[in-house]
Amino acid sequence: MRTYIIRRLLILIPTVILISIIIFFLIRIFPGDIIDVIQAEPGAEELERAMIMRKLGLDAPPITQYLRWVGVVPQMDGSVSGILQGDLGISWWRKIPVVELLASAWPVTVQLGIMGLIVAQLIALPVGIYSAIRQDKWGDYIGRSLAILFISLPGFWLGTMVIVFPSVWWGYMPPIMLIRFTDNPIGNLQMFIVPATVLGMHLCGLTMRMTRTMMLEVLRQDYVRTAWAKGLRERVVIVRHALKNALIPVISIVGLQMPIMIGGSVIIERIFVLPGMGRLIISAVLNRDYPLVSGVLLIFSVIIVLINLMVDLTYGFLDPRIHYK
Repeated sequence: MRTYIIRRLLILIPTVILISIIIFFLIRIFPGDIIDVIQAEPGAEELERAMIMRKLGLDAPPITQYLRWVGVVPQMDGSVSGILQGDLGISWWRKIPVVELLASAWPVTVQLGIMGLIVAQLIALPVGIYSAIRQDKWGDYIGRSLAILFISLPGFWLGTMVIVFPSVWWGYMPPIMLIRFTDNPIGNLQMFIVPATVLGMHLCGLTMRMTRTMMLEVLRQDYVRTAWAKGLRERVVIVRHALKNALIPVISIVGLQMPIMIGGSVIIERIFVLPGMGRLIISAVLNRDYPLVSGVLLIFSVIIVLINLMVDLTYGFLDPRIHYK
């Protein structure tokens, strides 16, 4: 196990390097740049493009700009700072270190993502298991219909409807000022429960379908039939013998949903006015704030890679027959 983890962590190094290259150069091929945004501001029309490029370091070749961002080549002032030194740069638009912006926005996205994931599993696992053990009964038909419904409903549409209809019918609007958990835990949970439920409903459909499919497959195995023949109670057969083996592909699906969860949180944060990474990256993209966009995308990418590693390690816990070399 230890050798496997070390090998995977070593593979992580070239993976992150490749991701950083793709992120850095991809955002620079989008139409428009930060100079257009700056010159569009009132009173900034007289600023020369060459002067702005020189000030931001955009007059250097793209390779040099990338190496400065990484921290291999000295910056324009002669200092050596970059990703390798734990410095993601300064936001061109906000004039604040990217690390500080991420530190203030990251807890909101993490809380929303974790709560959304919990809600998704609380819906998907019980419904998927019940649909499998009551195959072709009314409960199974309802469960499958819910799964198809949740897969089909776009998260942005559902979030919009959750805001529009309560405000029209009951005059209720969700709070728009962030309530920190440390300040008011109950108020914080009340603020996050609705967007987390919307995000969880968007994620749970596919997990629900996979849980049902794998449970049906495991319930047909000989060792499960033997457990039934011994006269064991249904709950013991399902929980102790069937569920653990059925969860391995389900865990894979949950791991693959992490990018979807992060992308969905961007939309949900925008709809519910949550000051998380989603709102941060949207404003950064609109303003062509390259250091901020690059920093956010890099952090997202590293987290997704680490989550995939955790998913792989979970297989060994669920199935002792899986060995890591």
